[in-house]
Amino acid sequence: MTYPGFRSANTRTVRRYAIAYGLAVVLPAALALLMLGFDAGTAAGPVPMPSVGVGRQQQVPATPLLLFSITVVVALAHLGGAVLRRLGQPRVIGEMAAGIVLGPSLLGAVWPEAYRALFPGAVMPYLNLLAQFGLAFFMFLVGLELRGDLLRGRGRIALLCGQASVAIPFALGVALALLIYAPLAAAPVEFPVFALFVGAALSVTAFPVLARILLERGLFHTPTGALTITCAAIADVTAWLLLAVAITMARGSSPAEALRTLGLTAAFAAVMVGVVRPLLARLLRRGLSQEATLPVVIVGLLVSGLLTELIGIHLIFGAFLFGVLFPRDGDVRLRRVRERTQDFTTSFLLPPFFAFVGLNTQIGLLGQDLAMWGWCLLILAVAVAGKIGGVPAVARPLGVPWREASRLGVLMNCRGVTELVILSIGLGLGIITQALFTMLVIVALVSTAATAPLLELLDRRDARRDREVRGTAEARVRRSA
Repeated sequence: MTYPGFRSANTRTVRRYAIAYGLAVVLPAALALLMLGFDAGTAAGPVPMPSVGVGRQQQVPATPLLLFSITVVVALAHLGGAVLRRLGQPRVIGEMAAGIVLGPSLLGAVWPEAYRALFPGAVMPYLNLLAQFGLAFFMFLVGLELRGDLLRGRGRIALLCGQASVAIPFALGVALALLIYAPLAAAPVEFPVFALFVGAALSVTAFPVLARILLERGLFHTPTGALTITCAAIADVTAWLLLAVAITMARGSSPAEALRTLGLTAAFAAVMVGVVRPLLARLLRRGLSQEATLPVVIVGLLVSGLLTELIGIHLIFGAFLFGVLFPRDGDVRLRRVRERTQDFTTSFLLPPFFAFVGLNTQIGLLGQDLAMWGWCLLILAVAVAGKIGGVPAVARPLGVPWREASRLGVLMNCRGVTELVILSIGLGLGIITQALFTMLVIVALVSTAATAPLLELLDRRDARRDREVRGTAEARVRRSA
């Protein structure tokens, strides 16, 4: 079935499309760039602590403590995922919530002794290391799901909606950064870096979580699912590029060093496209065995992550690009490698990452301060408005029916693990404080958890309208008879 919006978009004139592109993408991006030069005042927040040290150092071997901590983390993450799955939510919501339950927001407040015993200082470096490996493998899987065929043949409407779903939230995020920079930003962080990061964090869509929601609801192969997954793919690539610029600026001590980092990144991407991808394709064509494919994948993503770390951007970009460029060709070996890698990543490597996020999420920092909760609600409102409000406002004039456009906005508002990845990077680089980190984690949880209920509301609304239309038509038939 072909989505009618694609046909209507393709029959529009180039001039009309150019006007729409200018209003929905170019104008918000230009406004965001203009606001980056504004004087946002002086940041008064505390210097962020990029590392987590929960308990005191223990004079005992770290291995038993680490095994105990990981056992509890993995078990609770899977328990939380199973419970939320029964409630009609994606498993990732429960896994994310489990990390917060184990952190200072709940366990540390209710049972401090157990909290310190579970996360003593001796195990924290190892837990953080496992979390970094989890990020690398997760981003490889994200890149692997981002198939090139999703970005081709979908028409101008998909490109415009996808880029608008980043440009509008990004502009709103930069405008929001003007308001929250002075009260919430860390003192040493310059406003352009802070604003770029906030804009990127509010622009992202959780592509893997979104794909699973579409599959679970039977929408993946529908016109709405095709448009949504294409827009999400375009949006995520754009948001990751914005984040890479923010990281480069945060790590660069001078404009020349930042340009050098960007140049090395471009060279790395060119080598991956021109050398690594053809080499991998040749290896697969020559009959690389199933046993050898998995080591090639693991070594490739680790080396890619290492190179991007040495260049000066985060390791996740190397792993993500390696996943994007890995040859598909319907090879059964790749499907098996994906299944094995995904099982190991979601079962063992990602729970420590959720725990790491939970350990840095301190809802107590907001406490009873109404001003802090007010900022949190404002951030949530801006984040939701940029996706649920902005995306349908662009899709509807392009010929997408209202019921499809509204679902597109709700689905694009799903942030999930992808936003947690961005937030952990920002905290680790000292771009955001733990208070702002906590607020943005709340935004990620609420926006992701709201996806399924909002879709249910839309389904019920449309079903009610369909019944009313049928009832009106039947009444007319009876009257005419």
